[in-house]
Amino acid sequence: MIQYPMAVILVTNDDGIHSPGIIALFKAMQEIGDAYIVAPDRERSAVSHALTLHRPLKVEEIREYVYAVNGTPTDCVAVGANKLLPQRPALIVSGINKGGNVGDDITYSGTVSAAIEGTIMGIPSFAISIIGEKNFHFDTASYYAREIAMYILNKSLPYDTLLNINLPNVKREDIAGIKFTRQGKRIYDNAVQETYDPKGEKHFWIGGGTPYWEHGEDTDIHAVQQGYVSITPIHLDLTNYDTLGFLKSTWAFDKCEVKRNEKI
Repeated sequence: MIQYPMAVILVTNDDGIHSPGIIALFKAMQEIGDAYIVAPDRERSAVSHALTLHRPLKVEEIREYVYAVNGTPTDCVAVGANKLLPQRPALIVSGINKGGNVGDDITYSGTVSAAIEGTIMGIPSFAISIIGEKNFHFDTASYYAREIAMYILNKSLPYDTLLNINLPNVKREDIAGIKFTRQGKRIYDNAVQETYDPKGEKHFWIGGGTPYWEHGEDTDIHAVQQGYVSITPIHLDLTNYDTLGFLKSTWAFDKCEVKRNEKI
C-alpha cells in the first residue's frame, strides 16, 4: 500500500464524535496519513451548512488526535483546519454517515456540508454515507473511503468540486462496482406531521413521509439500488448558466421599469 506519512487528514461527520461510522473512517484514514477527528460533540444531522455565529465554540480534546466541538460539522471544519491541526489538511473526509445522502438530501446534510466547507477553503474533500437503517457495514464503506482518499491525495480534485459518495448497506463482496452519477431528485409526501402535547396543544414534527424518486439510470439513488457505489461530483457554483443566457437575451427590464409615483 502506498503511504502518505506527511498528509494531514481531517475526519468529521454529523452523527457525532461517538458514532461508530467516524471511528471506522478514522482508522481507515490512519492507514494512509496523519488523521485527526474534529467532530460535533453530539448528533447534528440535517443542520446543512449552518455556522455558529451567536456564541463561542468549546473544543474538548477527547484523546490524542480526537477533538469534540459543541457546534456544527461546518464549525468543526473551520476550527479544525484553521486552529487545531498542526498544519493545513491535505484532505477532508466526512462520514461515514448512518443513512444515505442522495438526491435532495444533499442540501440538508451536515455530512455533505462539512465537505462543502472544506471545498470552499480550497481543500479536497468528500462525504461518504451508507444507505441503510441498522447493522451498517462500515468496513465496506471504510475500504472505499480509503481507496478514494488515496486517489485524491495523488490526483486532487477539480476546482470548487467535492465528491458525494453513497453505498448500499452490504458486504464488500456484494458490491456490484462503482458508478459515476448525477444527483437525483426526491420529493417527500406528508413529511410534516401534526402532534399534540399532554395539554392538547398542537405541534408539528418535520420528518418521515413517503419519498418519491424521479427515474433515471444515471442517478445516485438508482446506482445504489442496483448495488453500486455511487460517486457524484458536486460543484459549488450554483449558477444555472443556460437560464443566465436566456435571461440576458430575452428579459429587458429597462423597457418595463415603472415610472416614479406611477401606480402598478
